[in-house]
Amino acid sequence: MSKVDLRKMPSKLAIEAPTQNHSHSHAQEAGHQHSHESGHQHAHEDTARPVRLMDRIPSGVMVLIIVGSVALLLTIQSLQGVLLPTGGRLQAWQAVVVSIVFQATPFLVLGTLISGALTALLPGNLLGKLTPRQPLLSVPAAAGASMLLPACECASVPVAQSLMRRGVPAAAALTFLLASPAINPVVLISTAVAFNGNPMMVWARFTASIIAAILTGWIWLAFGPADLLKLKGGHNHQHGQKLEDFRATVVHDFLQAGGFLVLGAMIAAAIKVTISRNTFDQLAAYPAAVIALMAGMAIVMSLCSEADAFVAAAFTTISPTGQLVFMVVGPMIDIKLFAMQSGAFGWKFAVRFMTLTLVMCILSAASIGNLFFG
Repeated sequence: MSKVDLRKMPSKLAIEAPTQNHSHSHAQEAGHQHSHESGHQHAHEDTARPVRLMDRIPSGVMVLIIVGSVALLLTIQSLQGVLLPTGGRLQAWQAVVVSIVFQATPFLVLGTLISGALTALLPGNLLGKLTPRQPLLSVPAAAGASMLLPACECASVPVAQSLMRRGVPAAAALTFLLASPAINPVVLISTAVAFNGNPMMVWARFTASIIAAILTGWIWLAFGPADLLKLKGGHNHQHGQKLEDFRATVVHDFLQAGGFLVLGAMIAAAIKVTISRNTFDQLAAYPAAVIALMAGMAIVMSLCSEADAFVAAAFTTISPTGQLVFMVVGPMIDIKLFAMQSGAFGWKFAVRFMTLTLVMCILSAASIGNLFFG
């Protein structure tokens, strides 16, 4: 019996071995096929996605190119007085544009550096710890905290979105969204430099902006529909990548805000050199029209709050109240903020909330302007 078993053992092993080898080879073939298909799929995706020239340029190099170009233009102007000897209104226009950009750029850079540092270094729940859980008190507390945690318009929306996810009352998070780009120290210092002959403008801007932000927060707390605000997917920074977060925030904010600054300077200069002072004097007889005009320009220009005071100061023929309206409305309501709020909270919320904000900004700025400047 044992001899029969010994004779059968090799045959059994011989049968099982090829079966294992066959299974192993089949798995290898499947693996090769999967990797081939995966590689083919990745190759197809890489082929389908066009590589743009701008994607090949590192963001840091792009910033250096922009800063270097501005420095070159300023050097040319300092050597020959103007960039191009065009004469007439065009020469006056380019002189105003360069002057506005030259004065505002240092504050724009400082603001983006502070915003990047706060994004990278401060813990995300810091403002949540500083804000009371009681909704009525959380609104003015968030407005006050915005002075300690300044953020530009580009950063304020994702910060507010993150605060809501951490349990901060929505009204408080929205108040921070409005107040942070409007009353932070960099904005107030830039306003003092732009209006060096009118120091009361700094206090007027601070007072009107914080009143508008707090009133908007309280009204939204009392009457804002809770189901209208829908949090959507936000951007999450990877932990341990503080330097990369800092670099990405600074580059993004500087490139975006710098473009709007140049565009706003060009528009302001064009208005300054093409519209006569007599026209503005006639318009001054209708204060409501001046307020509507300045509010509309603030929304369309979409300037960074660290630089908008220099554009407002360029409107020398506009009343101080009109300039104040421009600086109070701009940091809280503009085209890019509407797009960002729509993406973060839904377009229905953005329409209703920004309408409320606009009304509060105009009422606050007009009242404070009349109180401070008559």
